[in-house]
Amino acid sequence: MDWASIGGIFLAFFGIFLAQTLEGGRFSSLVQPAAFCIVFLGTCGAVMIQNKMSGFINAIKRLKWVFLKPIDDLESLSDKFQTWGSLVKRSGALSLEQFMDVETDPFIKKGLRLVVDGTPAEAIKQIFETELHHFESDQKSAIKVWEAAGGYAPTLGILGAVLGLIHVMENLSDPSKLGPGIAVAFVATVYGVGLANIICLPFANKLKIVTQTYVKRYEMVMDALVSIANGEQSLLTEERISGYLSHKSTSGGKA
Repeated sequence: MDWASIGGIFLAFFGIFLAQTLEGGRFSSLVQPAAFCIVFLGTCGAVMIQNKMSGFINAIKRLKWVFLKPIDDLESLSDKFQTWGSLVKRSGALSLEQFMDVETDPFIKKGLRLVVDGTPAEAIKQIFETELHHFESDQKSAIKVWEAAGGYAPTLGILGAVLGLIHVMENLSDPSKLGPGIAVAFVATVYGVGLANIICLPFANKLKIVTQTYVKRYEMVMDALVSIANGEQSLLTEERISGYLSHKSTSGGKA
């Protein structure tokens, strides 16, 4: 689990509720179903209008990436590629066939199959670049959904505030109805700004970081397998992938 994401969300909401309590307010005053419907359902509707349903569903599925740490196995992959490179030099590309059923990563598994089949290194690189392009496109589409939601939510909060004030104006002769109307007006604004700046935009930015981590990993896999397909020496393969490991250490390790 990525405790930074979980802790960050908890801390943000805790700060809001604590401030509400310190100011003498009640937690129940922040619970307004009408304001929630306006902001949450309105934001979802606006995002669905802007995107295809498949893109909207894809963005929801990517939520797990916000709360799960990305795969951090560059060092183990480096050792594996060096072993494979030495094996290919000694016994040929067919010697990698034994590893195809063991690998669970579809990207690596596909690369092994291409190397075993004797695919030219340049063709392998082109295939991987195409795969990587589609991967990045899918991730960017999910990120744009969350960024769009972060843009629409505050506007829907303002809309909720206006509707609440309209309700207040319609019931000026009945003081008992003024309080709920004003509450909906202000709470809707809180919901809109909170949804955008605590959930949507941070989720989008976290997905960008996770995407960069996976792209770096796949680029390393591509360079290593292309090197192996070229029949390069293990030392050269090691040099190709050492840059990814050094960048990992200078950037603070795990994302």
